[in-house]
Amino acid sequence: MRSWTDTLRFAFQPVVNLATGGVAGLEILARPETGDILAEARRDPELDGQLVVLALRAAVRRETLLPLHVNVFAGTLADLGGLTPLHHAVREAGRLPWEVTIDVSPPYTHVPHQGLLDALAELRGQGFRISADGVGDGDVPLRLLVDMSPDLVKLDASLLVRPSAVRAMRTLCDELGALLCVEGVETELQYGAALSAGAQLAQGTLFAPPSRLPAAEVYLPPRSPADASPPRSGPSVREFVRPAALLPATASAGQVRALLTGSPDVSGVLLVDRNGVPFRSVHRSRFLLSMSGRYGHALYAERPAAKLGDPPRTVGIDATAWEVLDVVAVGGRDRTSDDVAVVDRHGRCVGVVRLADLVRALSETRVEEAAGLNPLTRLPGSDAITVEVDRRIAAGRTFALSWLDVDHFKQVNDGAGFAAGDELIRAVGRLLQHAATGTARMGHIGGDDFLVLADPEELAPLAAAVLDAPWTAGGWPVTLSLATVECVPGSVADHREAAACLAPLKKAAKALSGASWVVGRAGLPGYEIRRAAGAEATSTGYAVAEPGAG
Repeated sequence: MRSWTDTLRFAFQPVVNLATGGVAGLEILARPETGDILAEARRDPELDGQLVVLALRAAVRRETLLPLHVNVFAGTLADLGGLTPLHHAVREAGRLPWEVTIDVSPPYTHVPHQGLLDALAELRGQGFRISADGVGDGDVPLRLLVDMSPDLVKLDASLLVRPSAVRAMRTLCDELGALLCVEGVETELQYGAALSAGAQLAQGTLFAPPSRLPAAEVYLPPRSPADASPPRSGPSVREFVRPAALLPATASAGQVRALLTGSPDVSGVLLVDRNGVPFRSVHRSRFLLSMSGRYGHALYAERPAAKLGDPPRTVGIDATAWEVLDVVAVGGRDRTSDDVAVVDRHGRCVGVVRLADLVRALSETRVEEAAGLNPLTRLPGSDAITVEVDRRIAAGRTFALSWLDVDHFKQVNDGAGFAAGDELIRAVGRLLQHAATGTARMGHIGGDDFLVLADPEELAPLAAAVLDAPWTAGGWPVTLSLATVECVPGSVADHREAAACLAPLKKAAKALSGASWVVGRAGLPGYEIRRAAGAEATSTGYAVAEPGAG
């Protein structure tokens, strides 16, 4: 009599890195030929645990070096208290736990949350990565999602029609230190929406359908300018992580050679200790050159590969692309093309980044930023500021948005000449950049109008530096006016509402004589006068005044 395992097959679907276009991992999907084994596994934790082990062994038979994703029901983990058979199977297969991601699948209803969290803590302690699967179309409570602290969140593609929800999930992922993946992407329109919303990974039939053989290449639609994510200073290295080719620190040169010759896309091999910490980095070209030289194979084949390797270059998973470039810049030029190992907080390798990926992404970012810079001050335009305002609103952060301009600028231009007016604007822009601290960001809308976005506590020293400066243009004394709206979480829905709250405050500041500063609060009437000629700034409380007063 045939066993149920005789009719069970597995398919592989790539998880695609949207920044590099490469395959970041393979999800293993059970495909029973008869019956509904998955429905039975949902009710039977022991059966579900067996499926996980079988899925892993199926991937090993295909000899794929890519990181793997295996699906486990949340109830299974809570009931079994971990997956000891999976841990043994991973070791037997010669793979490492941190090369395997556990996709925790719904339902979560009636699942003991503490039991699930305890199981995840055990798996994480063994080195497995954790993914929250089916978010947005399942029943995972938001509080449980936060407590799970996953390495990856898989969001259902149906949410792409609600981009604000996807952007909010990206913000939450950033806070949790997780990557955001959209699954079920079938059309180029969904692909563009996933990019625009900030997803870093995706999977679906658009890229590659589930297949009996692991896909080495995937289809990636060409990007349009509208698809590009908003410019971000210092993009996270998480966005560029590629799978690493790992071998034990004791591997011989012959083993490394076999891996490299059988995998032409692998640019290098990392030798890791038993805990997954990088020990030596073996660069493909330098290694093969040594092995192909006269007597090279005879000399090195049975010797430890570590003798032909270099100390690994590593960065933490929370590093920025610029920090990776700093690491690459240290050392000899012959190592410029070496992969940089990305490690977690335990020092374990979670992947590598390639210099080419970083340079391309940073170049695109710089081109986009340069296109939006004001030619006079080289400050970003309003778009960069409004994008950051929306990001802070989505993150639930309190912020202060300010509008700064020159009083009676037309008269200054008419009296001193446009060249003196331009030099004044450049000087204001330079001082704003010099005075900015912390999270403050500056923008030049055009003419004599500037935007300042900062945390409320960062604004007072910046305002003092700008308003107290002795401004002149062609010998004419000049004063500036500053209007600020403080926005607490929930007070404004987007940058448009923040700008609408700021407009009457600007009018109030311009109505005051001399250097002036007024501060209002979104959703509340009136404003506080903090600076005006012949008037003392209110340092405490909230002095309410009607617009136009002063």
